[in-house]
Amino acid sequence: MLTQSGTTVPGSDTAFLSESDPLSAFSDRSLLIVDDDKPFSTRLARAMESRGYEVHVAESVSEGVAAVENKAPAFAVIDMRLGDGNGLDVIARLKERRPEARGVILTGYGNIATAVTAVKLGAFDYLAKPADADEIHGTLMAQPGERADPPENPMSADRVRWEHIQRVYELCGRNVSETARRLNMHRRTLQRILAKRAPR
Repeated sequence: MLTQSGTTVPGSDTAFLSESDPLSAFSDRSLLIVDDDKPFSTRLARAMESRGYEVHVAESVSEGVAAVENKAPAFAVIDMRLGDGNGLDVIARLKERRPEARGVILTGYGNIATAVTAVKLGAFDYLAKPADADEIHGTLMAQPGERADPPENPMSADRVRWEHIQRVYELCGRNVSETARRLNMHRRTLQRILAKRAPR
């Protein structure tokens, strides 16, 4: 990561890489993240930058396709469902422009079957949201046709639930009543969850 003055921040980006990290074998570490969930994409972009990727973020299918047309990245993490269409369109265009690119599709738990189509279009794999940076990095580094190694410390079921609630809360403009309605949850129950720290 570069500061505004152009100096490298110690402990970030390529400084994070070691010979044991498979990313160090890639000369091109460009990564395109396409996701319209801004809090999630911002956190993921920072986490992937700290692992050595050169990250560009797009928030729609049209922005994602434009980014691919401008410079097809070596890696891509793309949400299946976007406000203006389907993330599969971005994967398909990326594979046309750069067949060797490695892409991962992120999908909700209810869309796992549809995600298989992404693999047929050329995505390396798919992950159910909310996926963390370790899972995504591991999947991007997996060999073609191989599943990534399971994470050493995957999110607990409680943490997955908490992340989902937080995502819906942000999408509802941090409106507790609307979030509770959409989650079919009592408002007071939701308030108690939001007041607690994130579970491990």
